[in-house]
Amino acid sequence: MVSKVVFGRGSFNQLEEVLSPKRLNVKAPFIYIVDDVFQGNSWLTSRIPLSYDDKIYYVSANEEPRTSQVDKMVEDIIVKFKALPSGIIGIGGGTVLDLAKAISIMLTNKGESKDYQGWDLVKKPAVYHVGIPTISGTGAEVSRTTVLTGPDKKLGINSDYTPFDQVVLDPELTKDVPVDQWFYTGMDCYIHCIESLNGTFLNAFSQSYGEKAYELCVELFLDNNLSEEEAQDKLMMASWHGGMSIAYSQVGVAHAMSYGLSYLLGTKHGIGNCIVFDHLEEFYPEGVKLFKQMKEKHGIELPKGICSKLTDKEFDIMIDVALSLVPLWENALGKHWEKTITRGKLKELYLKM
Repeated sequence: MVSKVVFGRGSFNQLEEVLSPKRLNVKAPFIYIVDDVFQGNSWLTSRIPLSYDDKIYYVSANEEPRTSQVDKMVEDIIVKFKALPSGIIGIGGGTVLDLAKAISIMLTNKGESKDYQGWDLVKKPAVYHVGIPTISGTGAEVSRTTVLTGPDKKLGINSDYTPFDQVVLDPELTKDVPVDQWFYTGMDCYIHCIESLNGTFLNAFSQSYGEKAYELCVELFLDNNLSEEEAQDKLMMASWHGGMSIAYSQVGVAHAMSYGLSYLLGTKHGIGNCIVFDHLEEFYPEGVKLFKQMKEKHGIELPKGICSKLTDKEFDIMIDVALSLVPLWENALGKHWEKTITRGKLKELYLKM
C-alpha cells in the first residue's frame, strides 16, 4: 500500500518539501514523467521543483503504455545519468502513472519489462517513486499494478514493489479535463466498484472501500447539486477508494474483455471498459442499468461496431488476451468460471460491440 499521501487543493506546491529529503546526492536527479498535454503549460510546469540535473520527460497518453516504451526510457535514463536517480515522479493520468511505476521497477530489476508481466515476479524494490494524478478514476495512483501492453499480452506488473512510495492528491490539477475523458475515467472507477462488490473475492476490506467509492460515483454522476470544486474533490477520493477496493479483491468481466480490445485495437482503457460494460447486463444487471442512466445524463455516445469487421484470427487474439486474465474471471464467476466463459461466449459478446 502507498505509505505516504498528501491531499488538498494546492498541495502540488508542497512537492519540493516532499522530495528534498529523498535526494540521494547532487548527481542523482529526480526524473519527472509528465503528460505532454502540459508541455508549455506554465501553470503546472513552472511549479515543478527542478534542481541540479533533474529532467522532465514529456510522454503522450494517446496510447496505452507499452513494455518497449518502458525499456527504451529506462535505457535512456541509465545511459544519460550513469547512476540510479533519486526518484521517479509521474504527473498525469493512468498511462503516465503506470509508466512511472514500471520505470522505477525496471531501473533496479534486470531484463525486460515483459518478463515481469504477471503476479509477484519482481524481486528487488523499485527506485523511490511518486504519483501525482491529473485526472481521477483509474486508481493507478494507489494500485499495486502497472498495466502494460507487451509483445504477447496486455497485463500488469503486479507486485508489492509497484505501489508509489508517495502520492500527492491535488484536485486542482484535474480542472481542465475534457467532459468525455472525465466520464470515461470516472466510469473506470465505477466499474472497479461494481466488479469488486459483486466478486467472489469480496471481503470486509475491499467492501468498505468499494461501497464508499460506489456512493461517491452515484453522487458525482447523477447529482446536479455539486459545485465544480466539490466534484473534483469527490472524484479524486472515489478514484482512491475504488483503487483500494481491488487491493484485496479484483476486477472482473469488463476489465478482462477490455484488455482484449486494447491489445488488438488500441482502445484506451477507460472508454474500452465503457464499451464492454454497456453489454454486461447478464453479469452485472443493476450496475449496467445505472451506468446507462449516467451515460444518458451526460450525453455520452459510445463507439459502435468496432468489432464488426474483425477476422476470425483477430477475434482469437482478443479472446486469448481476455482468457489469460484468470484471477479476473475467478473473481467474477468463481473457480469454475470456464463452464460459463467459453470462446464462443466471448466472441458473441465482442460482436455486440
